[in-house]
Amino acid sequence: MSDGSPPTAPAPAATSPTAARSAVVVGGGLAGITAALALADAGIRVTLLEGRPRLGGLAFSFQRGELTVDNGQHVYLRCCTAYRWFLDRIQGAALAPLQDRLDVPVVDVAKPVGRRLGRLRRDPLPVPLHLGRSLAAYPHLSLAERAAVGRAALALKGLDLADPTLDAQDFGSWLAAHGQSARAIEALWDLVGVATLNAVAGDASLGLAAMVFKTGLLSDPGAADIGWARVPLGELHDRLARKALDSAGVRTEVRTRVTSVSTNDNGGWSVRVPGETLSADAVVLAVPQREAHDLLPPGALDAPERLLEIGTAPILNVHVVYDRKVLARPFLAALGTPVQWVFDRTDASGLRTGQYLALSQSAARDEIDTPVAELRERYLPELERLIPGTRAAEVKDFFVTRERTATFAPAPGVGRLRPGARTKAPGLYLAGAWTATGWPATMESAVRSGVSAADAVLGTLGRPRPRHLFEFEEAA
Repeated sequence: MSDGSPPTAPAPAATSPTAARSAVVVGGGLAGITAALALADAGIRVTLLEGRPRLGGLAFSFQRGELTVDNGQHVYLRCCTAYRWFLDRIQGAALAPLQDRLDVPVVDVAKPVGRRLGRLRRDPLPVPLHLGRSLAAYPHLSLAERAAVGRAALALKGLDLADPTLDAQDFGSWLAAHGQSARAIEALWDLVGVATLNAVAGDASLGLAAMVFKTGLLSDPGAADIGWARVPLGELHDRLARKALDSAGVRTEVRTRVTSVSTNDNGGWSVRVPGETLSADAVVLAVPQREAHDLLPPGALDAPERLLEIGTAPILNVHVVYDRKVLARPFLAALGTPVQWVFDRTDASGLRTGQYLALSQSAARDEIDTPVAELRERYLPELERLIPGTRAAEVKDFFVTRERTATFAPAPGVGRLRPGARTKAPGLYLAGAWTATGWPATMESAVRSGVSAADAVLGTLGRPRPRHLFEFEEAA
């Protein structure tokens, strides 16, 4: 697999082709877990270091009384073949199943429309006919707007994702130039794009937006079928992941923060943590871009300051527990309200009575620091407009979780800032959703980055790929 980065010098030769080789992976999010599993499966002796008390990075769970809460709602699509491979590898696929067929209820509560339900769902037909009937009947757009959406989709399908000029353009301007009204952008393009890119169309790179829509909606009829965890994320990304790591022979250390990474006198690497210095033939930095910048030794990247130019974008999650069941659907999307997406997390949380709803609010820069009391005053009335069953229900709990740096900002020009897996320092590699995977900041991007880093390590150390590691490429 090519990661688009310049070739690196080879690592020092081993004493024999079969000599035991070692690697340290810094960071226990999805990228780091993936890299560690892949390297261990190839016979590399691996140590995984994570500063937090758990694995999973920014896709984790915590306890609030008897409630098990995900810090935010995470979903994936059928086209996310790398993350699906990851779920299989940790034996968690059955706990995060996919829809049989894409079906998204979209409720519009804008005045004077009132409350109107539409659906985005696919038929068992080839692309682009699979969405034709749904779009033709979509009540949130006029007939002329639906026709214009179809023309824009065909134009989008014709874009070359390898064209570097797409990265410098913003998606909103492209949509406007292709006849998309403000209503069409709100009711369709941003409905999907904000949730996947964590930015509105005007703030998103055309390259990344085109990748999302071409891959998810215009590649294969089932590509956009939605999957999500029916258990807490910690069950997948911490417990099952740690079990898989243990079985693979990975030494996993949490609450262990790396303070420096440097070359040693033997031509390998020294990784310093409080009270210990670990030696390794290779190191993978699977940490956020700012942390990677601080750990990189001089000369590892031509322009390390570019990592600091990769912006971040927040996600706000609003959590509401009612005394009764108020929503019959597993999830819905909303228009005409600040509410974006609502998910039923009752069963996954362990709640025995009532219903627990989680609101996922992407691109939440204007609200990320808003006090809880103010958010309560804003969102509870909106939920009453959106979900009639809430009007007679009692709110038993209301709280928020905030991820101020949830993703990298997919702004125009970000593509030139994202480095590949290889650095100029022999034996040092990068992983993370922010690296040059071609995907926006998703679980899929994180897993792909871990695979790319592991592939680069194995190539340098002269080790063959584990046979199963790249199965997802064939399924793509």
